[in-house]
Amino acid sequence: MPRPADRFVAAFAAATAGLPASLAPRSRGWCAAVASLVEAAAAKPGNVHPAAAFPDLAFTDLVAAGIAIAPAIDAAATRPLGETILRAVEAATAASPSNANLGIVLLIAPLAAVPGPTTGPAPVSAADVALVLEAAGPADAAVIWTAIELAKPGGLGTSDRWDLAGPPPADIRAAMGESADRDTIARLWARGYTELFAGPVADLAEAVGSGWPLEPAVIRCHLRQLARCPDSLIGRRHGAAAAADVTARAAELVARAPASPAAATDPDWLAAVGAFDASLRGPRRLNPGTTADLVAAALYILLRDGRLTDAVAALVPRTPTP
Repeated sequence: MPRPADRFVAAFAAATAGLPASLAPRSRGWCAAVASLVEAAAAKPGNVHPAAAFPDLAFTDLVAAGIAIAPAIDAAATRPLGETILRAVEAATAASPSNANLGIVLLIAPLAAVPGPTTGPAPVSAADVALVLEAAGPADAAVIWTAIELAKPGGLGTSDRWDLAGPPPADIRAAMGESADRDTIARLWARGYTELFAGPVADLAEAVGSGWPLEPAVIRCHLRQLARCPDSLIGRRHGAAAAADVTARAAELVARAPASPAAATDPDWLAAVGAFDASLRGPRRLNPGTTADLVAAALYILLRDGRLTDAVAALVPRTPTP
C-alpha cells in the first residue's frame, strides 16, 4: 500500500498530465488548474481526495473540473467578470456531472481578473480584488446568476429579496450580501477578500516558508481555517450547531498539531487526523467543502505570486512551450 505522501505525489503528477500544453506555467489558467489539483490531491479531513470519494463526487471529477476551468480563467483579465464565471462553470459542468467547483470559480475568477502580466510572478491583493468586484455591473450580475443556477448548488437557502428562482439582481455584491451571514464565499464578495488573505493565504505561506512539505502544509491550512470559521457548506446542509461542533473539534486538533515540519508524520498526529476525518464521513456527511474552496483560492494566490514555485516545481511535469 502506498504511503500517503507517495499517493499525493502520484495522484497529482497523473492529474497534471492532463493540463493543456497551451497553458503557460504560472499563467492565470495554469495557476487555477494547478491550485485545484493540489487541493483535490491533498488528503484533507472530510473532503474528497485520491483515497476517498462520495457517492456523487470522486477525485476524478475534481481533476476534470479543475482542468476544464483553465481556459476561461486564463482569459479573465480580458473579459467581463460575469462572462469568465459563466464560461468556467459551463466548462466544469460539461467535464463533470457533479457541482465540482463552483466555489473555486467564484473565488478565483475575481483574482484572475486583476490586471497584470500574463505569467507570474504577479502578486495580487485584497484591494486589487475589491476594484474588480466594485466594477461588476448589472450585465455581470445577470450572467453570474445564470452560472450559479447552471451549477445547481445545494443548500443555498432563500432570501427575501434575491432567489435563484427569481430574476437576477442589478448589483451582484448586494445580492451576495444577503447571504453573507450564512455563506463564506458570499461574504468575501460582499465585504472583501481581506479575511482570505489574513487567514488561509497567510497560513499556507507560513507553512511552506517554514519548510512544510506541500501536502501537510495544505492539510494544516485546511484545519486552521476550519478551526477559525465554521464551514458554510456544513452549516447550510446540517445547521449552524453542526458546523460549530466541527469547528470546535478542528480547533482541538489544531491545538495539538505538530509545531515543526519534522513532526508532520508523527504517528499519533496522523492517527488523530484520521479519526477526525472518519468522524466527518459518518454517520453524517459533514463535508467542509467551502473550506476546501478557500484553500484552493489561497493556493492560486501563492502560485501566481511565486511563493509556491519551489514546492510545486518538483511535482509538475515540465510544460512544453506553445
